[in-house]
Amino acid sequence: MKHLRHIGLGFVLALSTVLLSAVAAAQTPSSTPDQAPLGDYARKVRKDPGAPKPKPKVFDNDNIPTNDKLSVVGPAPASTTADASDKSTADSKDAAAKPAASADEELARKKAIWKGWQDKLSAQKDSIDLAGRELDVLTREYQLRAAVVYADVGNRMRNSAQWDKQDADYKQKIADKQKAVEDAKQKLEDMKEEARKSGVPSAMID
Repeated sequence: MKHLRHIGLGFVLALSTVLLSAVAAAQTPSSTPDQAPLGDYARKVRKDPGAPKPKPKVFDNDNIPTNDKLSVVGPAPASTTADASDKSTADSKDAAAKPAASADEELARKKAIWKGWQDKLSAQKDSIDLAGRELDVLTREYQLRAAVVYADVGNRMRNSAQWDKQDADYKQKIADKQKAVEDAKQKLEDMKEEARKSGVPSAMID
């Protein structure tokens, strides 16, 4: 009985040993071509140019870097350079033309102002001439009327009151017209002085 018990225990131990060996063998990594060390794979790639190479990195909207700066090195496009040169030339021409245009515009503006003053002065001179002619007509009329009255002593004595009134009216009208002429002449002188201060040439004033 003891002998059978020893045989059974030995069988169990032997079976356990076999099973442990099988499990250990199953867990040991096998050396396959796909699991070769990375150094061996690199040496194989250098020796074999036909081996597949890693693909280059391609950037798109999803993986483009946001922290790094992208640099593009190369000459500017010919069209851009030409456009910049043409624009620079055009700007230079405009800059050269602007002073001349501004000077012409300023001269035209001054001439317009001078012409305005010249027209005003001419109109005032015409007013003086008209007032002077009216004064001359009134003066001659008075002189003729007085000559007629004083030529006929009897008529003057009969109508002395009426003539005295007419004489006073003539003299008042003549005095008023003379004052109007003097005022017009003074206004002309004031306008001439103002025109000179405004830079109007003397040839256009006198």
